[in-house]
Amino acid sequence: MAIHTSEHSDTIMFLSNERDSYLGKPHKRLQVVFRAIYFVAFLNKKRIDRNTLVLSQLVRDPSYIIDIESINDHEKQLFHGINKEALAKLVREKDFNGLLQFGGVLQVVVILGSDQKEGIRMHENGVEQRKVTFGSNIYDKPQAKSFLSFVVEGFNDTTIIILLVCAVLSLGFGIKQHGPKEGWYDGGSIIVAVILVLAVSSISNFKQSRQFLKLSEESKDIKVEVMREGRRQEVSIFDIVVGDVVCLKIGDQIPADGLFLDGHSLQVDESSMTGESDHVQINETQNPFLVCGTKVMDGYGHMLVTSVGANNAWGQMMCTITDDKNEQTPLQNRLNKLTKYIGNVGLLVAFLVLVTLMIRYFTGHTENESGQKEFVGSKTKAEDIMNSLIRIIAAAVTIIVVAIPEGLPLAVTLTLAYSMRRMMLDHAMVRKLSACETMGSATTICTDKTGTLTLNQMQVTEFFLGTEMIMTTSQLAPDVVQLLQEAACFNTTGDVYTTPSGPPEICGGPTEKAILSWALTSLLVNFNELKQKYQILHVEVFNSQKKRSGVLVTKNSTGKVHTHWKGAAEMILAMCSTYYVKSGKIAPIDHEERKELDLKIEYMASKSLRCIAFAYKESNAENQALEETQLTLLGLVGLKDPCRPGVKGAVESCRAAGVSIKMITGDNVFTAKSIAFECGILQPGEDLNIAVIEGPAFRNYSQEERMEIVEKIRVMARSSPFDKLLMVECLKQKGHVVAVTGDGTNDAPALKAADIGLSMGIQGTEVAKESSDIVILDDNFTTVVTVLKWGRCVYNNIQKFIQFQLTVNVAALVINFVAAASSGEVPLTAVQLLWVNLIMDTLGALALATERPSSDLMNKKPVGRTKPLITGVMWRNLLAQALYQITVLLILQFKGSAIFHVNKKVKDTLIFNTFVLCQIFNEFNARNLEKKNIFRGILKNRLFVGIVGVTIVLQVIMVEFLRKFADTERLNWTQWAACIGISSLSWPIGWIIKCIPVSNK
Repeated sequence: MAIHTSEHSDTIMFLSNERDSYLGKPHKRLQVVFRAIYFVAFLNKKRIDRNTLVLSQLVRDPSYIIDIESINDHEKQLFHGINKEALAKLVREKDFNGLLQFGGVLQVVVILGSDQKEGIRMHENGVEQRKVTFGSNIYDKPQAKSFLSFVVEGFNDTTIIILLVCAVLSLGFGIKQHGPKEGWYDGGSIIVAVILVLAVSSISNFKQSRQFLKLSEESKDIKVEVMREGRRQEVSIFDIVVGDVVCLKIGDQIPADGLFLDGHSLQVDESSMTGESDHVQINETQNPFLVCGTKVMDGYGHMLVTSVGANNAWGQMMCTITDDKNEQTPLQNRLNKLTKYIGNVGLLVAFLVLVTLMIRYFTGHTENESGQKEFVGSKTKAEDIMNSLIRIIAAAVTIIVVAIPEGLPLAVTLTLAYSMRRMMLDHAMVRKLSACETMGSATTICTDKTGTLTLNQMQVTEFFLGTEMIMTTSQLAPDVVQLLQEAACFNTTGDVYTTPSGPPEICGGPTEKAILSWALTSLLVNFNELKQKYQILHVEVFNSQKKRSGVLVTKNSTGKVHTHWKGAAEMILAMCSTYYVKSGKIAPIDHEERKELDLKIEYMASKSLRCIAFAYKESNAENQALEETQLTLLGLVGLKDPCRPGVKGAVESCRAAGVSIKMITGDNVFTAKSIAFECGILQPGEDLNIAVIEGPAFRNYSQEERMEIVEKIRVMARSSPFDKLLMVECLKQKGHVVAVTGDGTNDAPALKAADIGLSMGIQGTEVAKESSDIVILDDNFTTVVTVLKWGRCVYNNIQKFIQFQLTVNVAALVINFVAAASSGEVPLTAVQLLWVNLIMDTLGALALATERPSSDLMNKKPVGRTKPLITGVMWRNLLAQALYQITVLLILQFKGSAIFHVNKKVKDTLIFNTFVLCQIFNEFNARNLEKKNIFRGILKNRLFVGIVGVTIVLQVIMVEFLRKFADTERLNWTQWAACIGISSLSWPIGWIIKCIPVSNK
C-alpha cells in the first residue's frame, strides 16, 4: 500500500497485501500504517487527535490519494516516507508544536519502530537498515593535509629558495661553460640534495600528521549505553542509530539529537551549542529536546535518538571544523625560540663568511684548480665572475641551512608521536600533546582512591542492623526485609535484567552493582515484581557534596509513601533519630547508641570497607519533597574494594623519583587511612595528625594555613571536588607541577586547573574526559606512573637531540668561518653540508627521539618548572665534543695534505668523511647524557641501530661512488681507517668528560 499527497512528491510505501511473510502480525501492519499517516499529517501541518485518528477522514480529503502497491523488498521500504530532515528539524529548532502534531514523543517512538522500554528490535528493523535510511552517526570531516602540502611548506623556507636559485644559476652557467655532460654537476648536485632533504622531512612530517589524526579519531570513539532487545548494551558512539533508546547519566555527552522519554532531575549544559552557561532542565511537558554535543550535568534518564551524524546541528558544525589545530606544546615554543637564536648566530657567521670570501676573491687572494688567480680585474670573464659569486653565495646560504636547527621541532614531533603511540599500548590515551612533556616535570600526583588505587570490584561483605552484625537476612522481620528491598531496588541508578537461562545481569556503577547483587542474593528481591507494585514519585540523584541519593516511592495497593536515603554512613546517620532492630521494632538513637553506631562505622572503615547506610521515613502523600530529618536507620553495609596489584610498587617508584603522591577520597578518614597504609602512601611512624586531613577541615583553614600544610598532607578524606580544586591551586602556588586524577563531572574544575588532568577511561564521565589531558584507559594507578615515565622520556629524548645537534652546529660554523677567513675557501661544499644537515636533522631526530624509557629515569628528581632546557651536563658534553671536532678538522684543513701526502681534493674528502663519522660516533654519546655506558639497551632500539647502519652505508656511497655529485675523491683503506680512528676517539673523550662533576646550580 502507498500513500501519495498532492502537496508532496514523497511516496510513503509501507505494506504489501500479497506478502504475508513480509506483513507479519496484524498489529504490526497497523503500526506501520499509523507511522505513514502521522508523517503525511505532519508534513501537511494537519493536527490529528492522538485518540481519534480516522483513516477515512484522510481518504475523503482530496489532497490525499491512497494506492495499493505490491512491494517485494521489505527492507528497502520499511522506513520509506519518513522525512528525516523534518524529524531532525523538529529537535534542532525545538519545535514543541511540531512535536504535538506528530502525536507527542511516544508516537514518534512508534513511528520509528522502537520501544520506550526495550529499544529497537534487531531482527525486525536492524541497525544496518536504519543506517541506510537515516544515516550513520558520523560526519564528513574536512580533508586532512596532503603530502603535497607538506612539500610546499618545505619550499616556503627562504634559505631553501635562495639555495635553489643559486643552484639553478650555477646549473645554467655550468652547462654554458662546460656543456650539458659536465656542466650540470655543481648546480644539479645542490638541487638533488635539497630535494632529498625536503622529501625526507616531508615524508616524516606527513606520517606523524597521520598518526596524530588516527589517535584523535580514537579519542572520539566513546562508549554509549543503549537499550536494544530489552537489554542495556554498550556500543560505540559511531554505531548509534535513529530509534535507539540511550541511557543517560551525570557526565554523559549526548551522542545524537533526540527526545526525552523518561527520567528524573535531568539537566544539561548546552553551552557548547548556545554559549549559555546556565543548565537547562529537560522534561516531557515543556522541553523534551536533547541536542547532540551537550552534556548531562544532573539527573538521569532515557532519550530516543531522532537524528544522527551530519543531520543534526552538531554534525553540521563539525563538518566545517578540521582536526589540524597545529597545536604547539610549551616545549616546542621553547625550542622555536632556541632555533631562532641559533639561526641568528648562523646568519651572522654566514654573512661574515660571505663578506670574507667576497673580499678575498675581488682582491685576488683566491686560486682556481690550476693554481691561478681567479680574479684578475678586467681580464676576468663576466661568466667566471658570476660563477664564482654564485659558488660563494651558495656556500654562505648552505651554512645558514646547516646552522638553523630545523630538526628540533621535528624531533619534538617525532618523540611526541612515538610516545603517544606507545602510551596507547600502555593504556593511556593522550588528548593534548603538551601533557606528554608536562607529565615528565610533575612533582605531585593527586589521585583518587576508588578504581585507581583499588580494583573497583566491590562486594558487600558485612551488614549491620543497628549495632548488631547480621549473618543471614532470615533473622530479620519481614517488614524490615521489605523496606531494605525497596531501598536497594528503587534508590539506585543501576538495573537488573532477568534472562530465561542463566543468572540475572546487573548493570550500573561498582557500588550500585555490589548493593544490587547483595539484594538479589541476601534479600532475595524480585525486581520485576517489586517495580510493578510501586511508583517512583521523585528522585534526588547522588551528589558529591551531600554524598547521598534519595527516592520517594508510593505503593500502588496502599498509597503509602516512603522516603528512602542511601549514602555515606556518617552523613545518613546524622539524619536519623531511630533505628530498626531484628524483631522489626524501632528503637531511639540516644547518645550512647549513636556512639556505638559510630564505632561500628569506624570498625568497618578500619578494615578498608566503604560504609554505606540506608534510612527511610513514611511520608505524607501530598508532600513531593524528600524528608531529610527524623529518619529511621535501616542498616549499614560494608563494601570491600581490594587494592590493585602493583600499586604499592608504583607508589614506591614515584617516591624514588621525587614525586609526592596524595590520595584524595570521598570515603571517611578511617577507610582512607587503611587504604593509604596498604598502598604505601602512608608510612609506619608517620605523624597522622599532619599527614591525614578531612576535606571540611582543609576548606575551613585560612589561605596562609593551607599553604603551610599542603605539602605535608598525604591523605585527604571526606573531600569534595572543591577541596580537590583548593589543594591543586595551593600546590601550584607553591611551585609544584601537579597531576590530578578524576572521574566525575564535578572533578572537571580540578582537572582543568591542574598542569596535567588524568581522567579515568572506565568509570570517568565524558565531562571529566573532555576536561582532561590524558585518559587512563584501565583506571589503574600503575598506568599513571607509566605516563610519568613516558613524560620524562619525551623530555630526555629532546635533550639528547639538542646536545647532538648543537655539537654539529658549533663545529660546522667554527670550521667554515675559520677556514674562510684564513684560506678564503670553505672545506665543506654546499652538497656536503646539506648531507650533514640530512643526517643531523632528520635521521638524527629519528634515531634519538624514539628511545624508550629506561628505569634510570625514575631515579632522578623531577625537572619542575624552572630548570633550563640545556643543562650544565649538556653544555659539558657538547662543548667537549665540538672542541675535539673543531681541533681535528682544522688540523686536517691546514696540515692534512702534508700528513697524508695527498692533494687538496682528497684532503677535503678526508675532512668531509671525518666530520660525518664524528657525528655518527657522537650519536652514541648522545644516547645517555650522564651514564658512561652508552651501549646499554642499544639492541632494544632497532630503529637507532638501523639508522646508524643506513647512514654509514650512504656515507660510503657518497664518498666512493657519487664523487661528482658530492665533489669527493675515493679514499684508500688507510685513509678510511684514519677517518674511523679519529672519529671513534669521541667515545673515550665522552667517557672521560662524564667523569667531570657538574654543579646542579
